[in-house]
Amino acid sequence: MTAATFPIKHKLSPKQLEAFGKEMDAIREEVVNDLGERDARYIKNIIRIHRGFEASGRILIHFSITPIGWSLGSLSLGISKILENMEIGHNVLHGQYDWMNDPYINSQTYEWDNVCDAESWKRTHNFEHHTFTNIIGKDRDYGYTAMRLSDDEPWHPIWRLNLAYMAALSFFFQWGVGAHELEVEKLRSGEKTLKDKIPFLKDFTKKSTRQLFKDYVFFPALAGPFFWKVAAGNFAANAMRNLWASSIIFCGHFTEDAQTFTEEECENESKGHWYYRQLLGSSNFEGGRWLHVMSGHLSYQIEHHLFPDIPAHRYAEMSPKVKAVCEKYGLNYNTGSFAKQYGTVLKRLWTYSKPPKQAELLA
Repeated sequence: MTAATFPIKHKLSPKQLEAFGKEMDAIREEVVNDLGERDARYIKNIIRIHRGFEASGRILIHFSITPIGWSLGSLSLGISKILENMEIGHNVLHGQYDWMNDPYINSQTYEWDNVCDAESWKRTHNFEHHTFTNIIGKDRDYGYTAMRLSDDEPWHPIWRLNLAYMAALSFFFQWGVGAHELEVEKLRSGEKTLKDKIPFLKDFTKKSTRQLFKDYVFFPALAGPFFWKVAAGNFAANAMRNLWASSIIFCGHFTEDAQTFTEEECENESKGHWYYRQLLGSSNFEGGRWLHVMSGHLSYQIEHHLFPDIPAHRYAEMSPKVKAVCEKYGLNYNTGSFAKQYGTVLKRLWTYSKPPKQAELLA
């Protein structure tokens, strides 16, 4: 995937960008004015479903005496963790339900079920990623400093293991996200020191220790002689959540058609250009209702990047309107099946694992 195959940005004039921005604002405003009981009922129902899966999963893991029972329990707990991470935690921490003034379903008070500290995540994700989406040198979520995804990262022999890095990050995704604020690349370059990161390390250690204690000490200890069976079930559920969440995130950000931007392109950026950048740097995938729910509706990553503080279950109704505006301005609305989009992620990683001349041949 070189300049020859990478999609060429369709440039909009300043007047077109202004008009484009106003149309996106109008789509957002229509939903904001309609928020109410329907949305509150939706998120409360999802929380009840999540808790039901968690209860059944923990009971089955704890009391099952057959491999089938243990497997069903691990699956149920994994589904619970996915729902909590994707459709509840991610969206609540974006402030999508702050208007409810609910003390629990609120971005200022919610703490989710993984090793990543919520306050750290809001700094690196809500602010850094969503403000500077796909701006090379500003958006550290682009590749998580662990994968080479474009020629903006100079090639080095270490990138031959690009796909292996993806596999490792996928399996340990909650740890990668949790440690993201450590800014390892800045520690290596000397731009930051470990002393600068002491406040973060304290918070990360506190949160991750609490999670490890809950999943691998507290609940297993309740099972007495079956300690290791419960610990293994919790490990399987966490692995399931990590692999699923990473796959969803990669399909929304790293597909073949997801575009990048330079800092110079985004200087003195207008609201219209911000919308334009969010659109071209994002990817959707298609599927049934529960695929959307289990993805936290990040199957509509385009809409999420455009409207991050809108309840995500609304993206399905916003999508046709966004797509129509894109067609009006001749802009690419990047979507396809889950399999297709994931395949292009793998293709991109494989292509950029090669030296530039080999990458050109692969393209």
